Amino acid sequence: MRSEDNKRIAKNTLFLYFRMLLTIVVNFYTVRVVWRVLGVDDYGIYNVVGGIVAMFAFLKTAMVASSQRFTSFELGRGDLDKLNRVFCISLKVHFLLAITVFLLTETIGIWFLNEKLNIPYDRMVAANWVYQCSIISLLVSIVSVPYDSCIVAHEHMKVYGYFGIIEVSLRLLMAFLLMAIGGDKLIIYSILMLGVALLMRLLSQFYCRKHFEECSYRNMSDKKLLRDMFSFSGWSFIGNFGFSVRSQGLNIIINMFFNVAVNAAKGIAEQIGAVVYGFAYNFQMALNPQITKKYASGDKSGMTELIFSGCKYSAILMMFIVVPLFFSADLFLHLWLGDVARYTVGFLQLILVTCLIDSMVGPITTGIQATGNIKKFQIIISIIMISNLPLAWLWLKIYSNPYVSSFIAIITSAIALAVRLRLLHQLVEFSYLVFIRHTLARIVPILVVVSVPSWIIYSKMPRTLCGLICYCIITTVIILICSYIIGLSAVEKKHVVQIIKNRLKFLSK
Repeated sequence: MRSEDNKRIAKNTLFLYFRMLLTIVVNFYTVRVVWRVLGVDDYGIYNVVGGIVAMFAFLKTAMVASSQRFTSFELGRGDLDKLNRVFCISLKVHFLLAITVFLLTETIGIWFLNEKLNIPYDRMVAANWVYQCSIISLLVSIVSVPYDSCIVAHEHMKVYGYFGIIEVSLRLLMAFLLMAIGGDKLIIYSILMLGVALLMRLLSQFYCRKHFEECSYRNMSDKKLLRDMFSFSGWSFIGNFGFSVRSQGLNIIINMFFNVAVNAAKGIAEQIGAVVYGFAYNFQMALNPQITKKYASGDKSGMTELIFSGCKYSAILMMFIVVPLFFSADLFLHLWLGDVARYTVGFLQLILVTCLIDSMVGPITTGIQATGNIKKFQIIISIIMISNLPLAWLWLKIYSNPYVSSFIAIITSAIALAVRLRLLHQLVEFSYLVFIRHTLARIVPILVVVSVPSWIIYSKMPRTLCGLICYCIITTVIILICSYIIGLSAVEKKHVVQIIKNRLKFLSK
C-alpha cells in the first residue's frame, strides 16, 4: 500500500473508532433502559416484528452496494460529470425502490404479521404500531442511501463519525423520554425510533448538498448507466436476499417453534453481535473505497494486497472483543442487564463465533464487487445463505433446541467465506498460498494461543465488575503481544516500531 493511502485509511479508521467507542457505551446503556422498560415479551415482539420489515431491507442493501461501488469507481476515474449522473440515477432508483418496498410490506408483510406470528392477542395492536413505524423508518433509510454513499466514497469518515455520535445521543434521549412518558411503552418506543430516523435523513441530505458538487439533482436519463446499475443491483438483490433470510428469517422460524421470550434472548445477543462486528466494519469502511479505487485505476496487485491485509487486521481487531466476551458472556450480561432471558448467553457465544468468521468477508466481497462481475457470486452466496432456513426448520423438527439456528449460521458462514475467496481468485488472479501465509496462517495461531490462557484466567477471576475489567485488560495485553509476534510480518513490525519511536520523540520534545 502507498504511504498516503495508509495514512488516509488509518486516519479514517481512528475517526470511526472514536465514534464506535462512544456508540458502544451509549448503546449499552440505552438497551439496558429499553430492556427494563419494555420487559422481555415486548422486547421480543419488537425484535420479531421489526424482523419482518428488515427482511425487505435486502432490497435497500443491494442498492447500497451498487451506489457505493459506482460512486467510488467514478471518483477513482476522476469523472465528475459521470459522478453526478450516478447520483441522479441512484436517487431516482431509490425512490422507485421505496415505493416497491411500501407495497410489499403493506400486503405480504402485514398478512404474515397478523396471521402467522406467535404474538399474544392483547399485544397485536402494539405489534402493528411497531410494524408501521418500522416500515416508514425503512423507507426513509432507502431514500438516504445515495447521500450516505457519497459520504463514504469521498472518505469523509469524520463527518460519518459525527453523524453516528448524534444518532446514539438521540437514542439515549429517547430512552430517557421512554421512562418519562406514560402510555404503551412499545408504541412510544417505535414512534421515537422513527423520529430519530427522520432527523438523520435530513442531516445527511443537508451535508451532501452543501459539500459535494455531484449531489445536485437533475431530472435526467442515462439508459446505459441505469442498465448497468440495475444489472449490478439486480444480482445484489439475490445475494442480499439470502443474508436477509439468514438474519431475519431465522428469527421468524424461532418464533414459530418457541415464544417471544426466546426472540428476546436472540435479539439481545444480536444487538451485542452487531456492536462487536462494528470493530471490523469500521476498519473496512475506511478500507473499502480504496479497494474499489485501486481496481478502477488498474492497480490489481495493490488491490489484492489491501484485501489480504484487510482480512487479517479485521480478524485481529475482532479477537480483542470476541475472545474475552466469549468466556465472560454470563458475567457481562448479568452486570449489564441483571436477569436475562434463558438462552441469551448461548446465543451470544455462538453469534460471536459467526462474527469472527464474517469479519474477513468484507474486503473479499468489496474486491469482487469492484470488478462489477457479480452474477455468479451473488447467486452462489444467496443459495448458501437461504439454505439456513430449511436446514434450521428441519433440525428444529427433529431436535427442538433454539441454538440450532446459530450452529447452522456458523457452518454456512465458513462455507461462504471459502466460496468468496474462490470466486475472487477467478476474477483477479492471486496465489492461495500467499493468502494462507499472509492471513490464515497468522490469524488461526493467534486465536489458539490466546484462547487457552484467556479461559484459565477467567476461571480464576472473581465474578465482579472489577474482576471483569481486570480480566479484559489482561486478555487485551495477551492478544496485543500475540498479534505483534505472530500476526505481523517483519516489514509490519519495523513499521510499528518506527511509529512508536516517532511518537516517543514527539512526546520528549
